Amino acid sequence: MKILDRYVVRMLCINYAIALAVMMSLYILLDLFVNIDEFTERDDRTVAALANVFQYYGAHSFLYFSQLSGAITLMACLTTLTRLRRGNELTAMLASGVSLYRVAVPVAAFGLTTSVLWYTDVEVAVPSVADRLVRAHEDASGMTERGVWFVRATPDSLLSAVGFIPARKEMRQMLVLFRDASGAPVRHIEADVARWEPVTGHPYGGVWRLERGVEYRRIVAPVESLGPRERIEQVPVDIYECPLTPSAIEVQQSQEWMRFASGSRLTQLAAQDPTLAPRVRRIKHTRFTTPLVHLLMLLLGLPFFLSREPANVIGDATKSAIVCGLCFVLAFVADHFVVSEHFSALPAWLPLILFTPVSVVLFDRLKT
Repeated sequence: MKILDRYVVRMLCINYAIALAVMMSLYILLDLFVNIDEFTERDDRTVAALANVFQYYGAHSFLYFSQLSGAITLMACLTTLTRLRRGNELTAMLASGVSLYRVAVPVAAFGLTTSVLWYTDVEVAVPSVADRLVRAHEDASGMTERGVWFVRATPDSLLSAVGFIPARKEMRQMLVLFRDASGAPVRHIEADVARWEPVTGHPYGGVWRLERGVEYRRIVAPVESLGPRERIEQVPVDIYECPLTPSAIEVQQSQEWMRFASGSRLTQLAAQDPTLAPRVRRIKHTRFTTPLVHLLMLLLGLPFFLSREPANVIGDATKSAIVCGLCFVLAFVADHFVVSEHFSALPAWLPLILFTPVSVVLFDRLKT
């Protein structure tokens, strides 16, 4: 990097850190102000309430960053250009023979770098805390007992439980129903209590240790045999092995749980259940286009600030906010479009299709 690049990047990093701290703090404080009473529902002691607050927002900070990353980058970059413009530094750069397009290069490169941070957050950080993201404010510690109803454990089995306590990794009155290819039940497992037991080297990371577990098998006799055609065989069972860990059970109770999964996990889900393929395709396309939309918003805002004239900064900032805001709103609304499975990826690309020509026109009109 040249001296100019290092100077601009240093200002970008400082403004990015400030924007990150301000916007994340505001987001957390607003949510805390609205829901402060819910953190004391289980335990009104100050220490317990503070522990719940830190547990809840410690995990949700990764989710908030994924939601605000584009706006944080845009604010940091435009603030940097505003300072350069108000201090007549852009004029000095032009006088030295540096084009405004050249000034925009480190800014755009910085936007690409923060897009990598966003992708890492969504693919690594968010899936690692997904079980805590689905908890309510009053259950940040995961001690509330809840029911589990017909969660897909394997392609041919469904898991239910009258009570499940995530923090204890324990289920009460567990039932696992196994079905054949036609969907008819063929056997099931019942247990009074099931506790998760980690096992080193196990493909699922552990097993469910059962108390008073019994497997009921449906035995169908041949047609030519005498006596009852069907009978039930009972076999004691001590362990139950399945891919559903305690955190996976907790996550799949949420309607938005697939948005918290990593890309590799989404691919596995689509292979296991073809009915999920359109939704998986839509989420994957959204993850690919979101960094591009963040960069597009930055490119939409830059032409309003790349000017040698220090006056009318507020007016240019207003125009930039309107254009970037329209792109952001379209991306948000398109994410909630209901389309057919053949066009499930279209909403993710809609902001790029509509606003990329606008960005090209704005840069073409740039006076440099």
